[in-house]
Amino acid sequence: MAQHDVVPTDDWLNARKALLQKEKAFTRARDALSAARRALPWRKVDKDYVFDGPDGKQSLAELFAGRSQLLVYHFMFDPTWDEGCKSCSFIADHYDPAVVHLAQRDVTLVTVSKAPLDKLQAFRDRMGWSFKWVSSFENDFNRDFGVSFTQTEIESGRAHYNYADNGFPTTEAPGLSVFAKGDEGQVFHTYSSYGRGLDMFLTAYHYLDVVPKGRDEDALPYSMSWLRLHDSYGT
Repeated sequence: MAQHDVVPTDDWLNARKALLQKEKAFTRARDALSAARRALPWRKVDKDYVFDGPDGKQSLAELFAGRSQLLVYHFMFDPTWDEGCKSCSFIADHYDPAVVHLAQRDVTLVTVSKAPLDKLQAFRDRMGWSFKWVSSFENDFNRDFGVSFTQTEIESGRAHYNYADNGFPTTEAPGLSVFAKGDEGQVFHTYSSYGRGLDMFLTAYHYLDVVPKGRDEDALPYSMSWLRLHDSYGT
């Protein structure tokens, strides 16, 4: 662990209060950014997406489950994979217990993946999650919302992800999309976030941000190389 200055209590308090002012400024800036995010214009979803889920075939509109707001987490799970992405699983570990609370605020959260339903259900059972998980195997939802790529796109390094042709190393990518339902049942796309934009949904990372070592990932091959499925640590 890196060495830090050790100072008398009064000096420590002065340093902490100085940092507190920066933290308050950050909080106010975050509130303003959140307001700007909610103020974005909407676009109508005209395509008729049908998903395969535990309740049978359902349209995007039906996934709202009677609420007016829908959060969709795009979980990386290619149809050829035997298990879901460990990074997406890390995020799912965080939002799974939040689903019941979100429902009290007129928000339904649903997970969507390209893999067929039987694989999703088996992996969900293994992980002990309870959130609703539906398959987009038979529709273009993943493509249209920027989280599925062809092998040609991957090899060319031009896969369109996070609003730019930055490339992506695998056929599936993570993301979060937000939808709203109008008074006449219309579905609108209001927001999508990808890449580091998903960081805010990882509470464990924010805990690590306040301990002395931080995330401690600089020397790793890539940032989440330490991560495992929660039933695989110690193996």
